[in-house]
Amino acid sequence: MSVPVPPAPHFSPRLTPHQVIIRPMVTEKGMHRANRHNAYTFEVVTEANKTDIRRAIEELFNVEVEKVAVQNRAGKMRRSRTRRTSTKAWKKAIVTLKPDFKINLF
Repeated sequence: MSVPVPPAPHFSPRLTPHQVIIRPMVTEKGMHRANRHNAYTFEVVTEANKTDIRRAIEELFNVEVEKVAVQNRAGKMRRSRTRRTSTKAWKKAIVTLKPDFKINLF
């Protein structure tokens, strides 16, 4: 009996590594996470999946990624007089690197 082979990871052909990462999240919590747990936070394009994010981080920063966690952040309601609008929804990626690697954000 043969063992089933998982499908190859799907790479989005229309997103290059420079298009996947929008910006690093430089916050107090993010810097604590980077120093203690070797995990860095980035704002990414909403169309990107975990494999796209992993490939982009590895190519842009020359590091090896151990784990990628993704959060879809909903936009918040805002009010100005009688008009109601909302901020844009965005995607946040927390990338944990292997112990031998670091990213210098400054």
